[in-house]
Amino acid sequence: MIHFPERAAFEAALHTLPSPDHLAIEAAAARQGQLTKPPGSLGRLEEIALFMAGWQRTARPRIDTIRAAVFAGNHGVAAQGVSAFPPAVTAQMVANFHAGGAAINALARACGAALCVVPLDLDRPTGDISIKAAMSEAECLEALNAGAAVVRANIDLLFVGEMGIGNTTPATALCAQAFGGRASDWVGRGSGVNDAGIARKEQAVTRALALHGAACDGPFEMLRRLGGREIAAIAGAILAARMEGVPVLLDGFICCAAIAPLAATAPAFTDHCLAAHCSAEGGHARLLEHLRLRPLLHLDMRLGEGSGAAVAAQIVRCALATHNEMATFAEASVSGAL
Repeated sequence: MIHFPERAAFEAALHTLPSPDHLAIEAAAARQGQLTKPPGSLGRLEEIALFMAGWQRTARPRIDTIRAAVFAGNHGVAAQGVSAFPPAVTAQMVANFHAGGAAINALARACGAALCVVPLDLDRPTGDISIKAAMSEAECLEALNAGAAVVRANIDLLFVGEMGIGNTTPATALCAQAFGGRASDWVGRGSGVNDAGIARKEQAVTRALALHGAACDGPFEMLRRLGGREIAAIAGAILAARMEGVPVLLDGFICCAAIAPLAATAPAFTDHCLAAHCSAEGGHARLLEHLRLRPLLHLDMRLGEGSGAAVAAQIVRCALATHNEMATFAEASVSGAL
C-alpha cells in the first residue's frame, strides 16, 4: 500500500511517475487490427481498450474489479455563505451513502463497483481559506494518506467522488492558483447558489488567492492552504493509483480540481486518467483543457459523488467487451477486406 510519511515523499512521487507498458499497447493495437470490423470503426472504445492495456500491462485488459471511493469533508469557508446548503448536510449525506440511498449507491451497483465511503473529521471543518490555511501540514498528510489507503494494486479501475458542503469554493481557488486566471473565470453555481452566492464565492476565492498565493510554492502547499480534507484525499488516491499502475476515471469539477496542483507541476500526471464527463459546473470544461483530457460524456451532470465516473465505467466495460470478446477475421473465417 502506498503511504506518504512526509511532505517530501509526496512531492518526490510526482517526479517518479510510472509509465504505461508500450509493448502491451502495441499488442492490443495489433489485436484491434484483427477484429471483425473496419479499422477505427469503434472510435474511442478502441482508444479506451489500448489505454487500459497499457496500464494493466497486458494485451487483453480486464475489468473484473472496479473500486469507487467517496471522501467527505467539511469546510470553514462555508461560513461565508458560498453554498445553498448548510454544512450539516455533509454528515447527513454520508449517512445516506452508508444506507445505500444516494445516487452513487445506485450507480455503483449498476456498473459493478465496490463502493467505500470515507468521512474525514466531519465535526472539525478545515480553516476558512479566505482568512487562514485550510490545514496544517500534518492534517494535509493525514488526508492524502486516507486517500492513498483505498488503493490496491489488484484494482482494475478506480474512480473517486466527494461530498463536502462548500467544496466548489476551494476547488475554484485551486484551479485559479494552479492554472491562472481570476476567481470569476473559474467560479460556478455549485450546489445551486444564486447570483449573490456567486458573488460571495468570488470574493472568498479572491481573498484566498491574495492571502496564500505567494506561499503556494508547490502542489502540497496548494492543497494544504487552499484545499480541503476530501480534496486532498482525492489527490492522494489518484497519485497512489498512478504509483500502483491502476487506471483512473475522473469524475467532475471537484475531482479534477483536486489534481490540478499535481498536473500543473507534472503535466504527465494525467496520463493514467480518463475524464468520465464534462460536468455542468462552471470551470470544468476549461479545467479539462488544462489537464489535456477529452471527456467521454456530456450529460449536464453536476452532482459529484463520483456519479459521472460511475456512468462512464459502463463505457469502459463496453470497450473491453468488444476488445476481448469479438472474433478475429481468422477466427470468424471472414475476409479481412472490410
